Amino acid sequence: MKKNRFSFILIILISIFITSPVVAQSNFPNGSAQGTTEMNPNVRPIQVPNVAVQITQPESGNEVAFSVRLLLLLTVLTLAPSILILVTCFLRFSIVLDFIKRALSLQQVPPTAVLNGIAFFMTIFVMWPTFTNIYEKSLKPLSNNEINIQQAYSAAEEPIREFMFIQMSDDTSYISNFMGMAKLPKPQTRKDVPTYILIPAYIVHELTVAFKIGIFLYIPFIIIDLVVASILMSLGMMMLPPVQISMPYKLILFVLIDGWGLLTQQLFASVIR
Repeated sequence: MKKNRFSFILIILISIFITSPVVAQSNFPNGSAQGTTEMNPNVRPIQVPNVAVQITQPESGNEVAFSVRLLLLLTVLTLAPSILILVTCFLRFSIVLDFIKRALSLQQVPPTAVLNGIAFFMTIFVMWPTFTNIYEKSLKPLSNNEINIQQAYSAAEEPIREFMFIQMSDDTSYISNFMGMAKLPKPQTRKDVPTYILIPAYIVHELTVAFKIGIFLYIPFIIIDLVVASILMSLGMMMLPPVQISMPYKLILFVLIDGWGLLTQQLFASVIR
């Protein structure tokens, strides 16, 4: 009986709660701000511009030539980092630093990104006079509308060519080889060497110089490896890798002789003459 009475009262309360209107309280404390659902007319919404791409047929040869120039310019911009790396001393610095890392039997320290960063800033330091010359003779007059694009290109090309010729002044055989492969006559002056011949000759020259420096770097560390390997063989420790024993000695020798200082000085001396 009590359960039926309790259920009846509970049903009545639920029905009253559902059917009764919900009354929102609107009595706010004195001094409170009045709310509104309308947007402030002084606030401007974010305007997203419309982007439209229109493809039309060229009506003259000038428009076709402009499109081709634009395509070539975009291609050159994508290859610009590689071009700057190959026509500067970055190639030599990066290869030599990687050689010293391998000669010390180091795997992860220093990372390759760190070595490339060191080579990059060393390249900026060495090439700064050349870059300044390019800015003064090419970029600055072009920004002041004193010369056109063709003249700016010629003015920027000359310091880079001069730098590459200076680096190859002691060995011009690479230029002769590429001139012979291109079936061009023997150059009498530097102006007779085209840029498309000079750049690959310079790249091969830099690779040769970098590998020569790497060989000289390897010699003392190879001697340490041979000594450690012979000692381990005489002690019968054939299963122990000699690199684990020789690497600390190579690091100690490299630190004691101030290897990084000597290496950077010799790299600068090999470029700056």
